[in-house]
Amino acid sequence: MKVLVASQAVDGHFNPMTGIAKHLQLSGHDVRWYTGATLAPRVEALGIPFYPFVRAVEHTADNLDELYPERARLKGPRAVRFDGDKIMVSNVGHFFSDIKDIRERFPFDVLLLDGSVYVQRLVRQGLDVPVVSVIAISNMERDPWVPPLFMGLKPATGRRGRLRDRALTRLSDLLILGLGQRHYVQILADHGIRVPKGMILTDEPYTMSSVVVQTGTESFDYPRSRTNPRVRYVGPLIPHPSGQRAPATVDWSSDFERTVVVTQGTVDNVDHDQLIVPTIEALRDSGTHTRLLVATGGSGTAELRRRYPQDNVVVEDYLDFGEVLDHADAYVTNGGFGGVLQSLVHGVPLVCAGIKAGRNDVAAHVDYHGLGIDLRTETPKAAAIRAAVDRVCVEPSFRQRAAEFREEMRTLDPLETVRELVEGLAPVTSTSPAADSERGGAT
Repeated sequence: MKVLVASQAVDGHFNPMTGIAKHLQLSGHDVRWYTGATLAPRVEALGIPFYPFVRAVEHTADNLDELYPERARLKGPRAVRFDGDKIMVSNVGHFFSDIKDIRERFPFDVLLLDGSVYVQRLVRQGLDVPVVSVIAISNMERDPWVPPLFMGLKPATGRRGRLRDRALTRLSDLLILGLGQRHYVQILADHGIRVPKGMILTDEPYTMSSVVVQTGTESFDYPRSRTNPRVRYVGPLIPHPSGQRAPATVDWSSDFERTVVVTQGTVDNVDHDQLIVPTIEALRDSGTHTRLLVATGGSGTAELRRRYPQDNVVVEDYLDFGEVLDHADAYVTNGGFGGVLQSLVHGVPLVCAGIKAGRNDVAAHVDYHGLGIDLRTETPKAAAIRAAVDRVCVEPSFRQRAAEFREEMRTLDPLETVRELVEGLAPVTSTSPAADSERGGAT
């Protein structure tokens, strides 16, 4: 079976798909990957042939403000609207043209798609190829019981709350989604595809995919009024080990009463004053009471070590989260969905401080389910972090709820589930990589 993987060139979209792609390849399928050129070494390290963006603009965590200088001045809904149009929608036609060209050389049976690439309708209707969309964030499909996206809200209660959500949804459609949605309709029209009235842009992966691989568990989602039969909650999608970033070894021989882990991930990790610094300030003077493990994602590690030489503060580029979370009592995060799920895999309660890129929605889910505390800001004070860490470490309800999620996720096998879903969409005609004339076209 021939499988083309397609993703944005951003860690949070690329990383969750690496485990799936490698598992499919090891299961005997011919897997190729289409993404930005900056990720070519990482795709090649997986042993997977690579196709670069040709027409599509490569958006990365590092080049957005260079590509769009006006973006740095935008805040709140205006920033979300801008990103939705420029980063997501404007590339849709270019993505499709690239993918169509690839199919002439590599006639893939299934497209395994990062859900944010938004070519589901074009590929299904224009190429008649099944699409499996991988959603690396919480469920975005609209539902009357679920509050609008990007606002960090929990489900409404009572008539007044439901009226609030309806009003905010209409406002979101007007101020946030409207520009990108109109642009999307025009792009599809340029390719001869008419979009039905009432189409909702963020629902396209859920309505136009053959199967939706939803990261996480249904229990982490908000209650919904209806069930989408296309959607399969598969649990956490842990990235395939790359071997390129050796994690530090932690000395566990020192005797501390509790261990706290803090990170800003690998994307929004340049400004340590957002979360890492106030967390260190909150816990650095706790002596043998608290061991604080800091993962910088490779940004500014040496400076933080010089600034904070305390014995209980350990600053590293990368940590083996599978190891450290087995020892952790609390995980302080800016709300990246992958990191939140990894914490819950180990039954560790959370302190969340994130707003951008839908991280406020993830934090609201954490708070709603009693899995931790949402600080509702990207720049929390040290005192607020200290109080929140004390609560999640001392109050047993947080650890108990996190343990319940851990036990649920241990029953799931994400990679095997996705393999079965993919194989169910097309007959397996070959179990070895194709030696077709195109082989030299992938780099």
